[in-house]
Amino acid sequence: MSTQFGAQSEIAQSVAIDLSKVRHPHYGRYLEEYVPGQVFVHPRGFTFFRSQMEGFSRQFMQMNPLYLNADFARAHGFADIPASPQMIFNVVLSLGVQFDSEKVIANLGYYDAQFLQPVYPGDTIEALTQVVERKERGEGKPGIVTIRTLGTNQHGKVVLQYVRKLLVAGQGERPDTTPLPVREKEVDFPWVETANTNLPETLASAIAQSPRNLTGWNTYAEDFAAGDIIAHSIGRTVTDEHYQVTYQMGNTHPLHYDQVFSQSLSGKMSGKPIVYGGLVFAWLDGLASRDVSENTLWEIGFTEGYHTQPTVEGDTVAPITRILSVVDAPGELAKVASVVTTQLIGVKNIQSAAALDKYGEDLFIKENAKKALGKDKIADKIFEIERQLLIKKRGA
Repeated sequence: MSTQFGAQSEIAQSVAIDLSKVRHPHYGRYLEEYVPGQVFVHPRGFTFFRSQMEGFSRQFMQMNPLYLNADFARAHGFADIPASPQMIFNVVLSLGVQFDSEKVIANLGYYDAQFLQPVYPGDTIEALTQVVERKERGEGKPGIVTIRTLGTNQHGKVVLQYVRKLLVAGQGERPDTTPLPVREKEVDFPWVETANTNLPETLASAIAQSPRNLTGWNTYAEDFAAGDIIAHSIGRTVTDEHYQVTYQMGNTHPLHYDQVFSQSLSGKMSGKPIVYGGLVFAWLDGLASRDVSENTLWEIGFTEGYHTQPTVEGDTVAPITRILSVVDAPGELAKVASVVTTQLIGVKNIQSAAALDKYGEDLFIKENAKKALGKDKIADKIFEIERQLLIKKRGA
């Protein structure tokens, strides 16, 4: 279609100014606006481009060649280089912020995350959220909202699903939130109750022929046993780079990039913008990857994930890993891989080994459980989560 528009003339000075027509759009939801059963269809969507996928894996120090080397990925039966699970998680979570959590006081945890499909270059992911429960805790107190979020690809297949709990304030005397779009019909929410993970069909047979010289010699399934604790040797100082990655992921919460907004808050969240939690998780994962997940074939999922202290520009983050269990993978994968369950702990401004020496077993106790045990919370600890990885066996 060819259309010619007329030349533009300056007209601002001839249009009357009417301050009664000022709008103040704002997003997210107050506690009363979360309705159990309600489904949010999140705007925009996100196409995964090869350069972005590679850039994310390198920026977050991911050492698994599966996310860096297309030939290595194809040798294991993948159609192409798959996106890092951390990138998928960050994209899906960020797509939901505008409706899910742009007003939340705190993210209370990630639960039952499952990666169900690979995401390849050119795939487009969209996100939906369903409100599961709203729990009010009395007049004037913030409530707890439980939501389920999923990401689907262009074929309608669920690639990731997870549960999240949010601490949300009531509306009080504040103006209404910008309304959600009006839908003419109900939207399908394809949550998978009993999920099958769709791995490459040839994965089990391809492993025997796959390259052995591109991964660490000490990160096969046989190298891990329940009870092992790994004090990773390096940390990462977070710079103002976190702003740019937050923009790239599409996270719209001003807490992560608006210093005027951040300084208007009270308590420990006031001051510098807080590093978006998904990025902290990704850095800890990447820093630990050469010791734990270089031979990971698939991130099965994670649960019981909590950001226990905020991270800001200038903080140095470091990971510690504890092995919780090692069992044979199901079905035909049993001969070639194990399911390794780990506990990933993040600390800040202290080396992992020094944190272990200082706090010992208290590092691995949930921060929310410490009060009942008569223990103090650890100010140096920023993150805790349990993960399940499908890791290749050396003897495969």
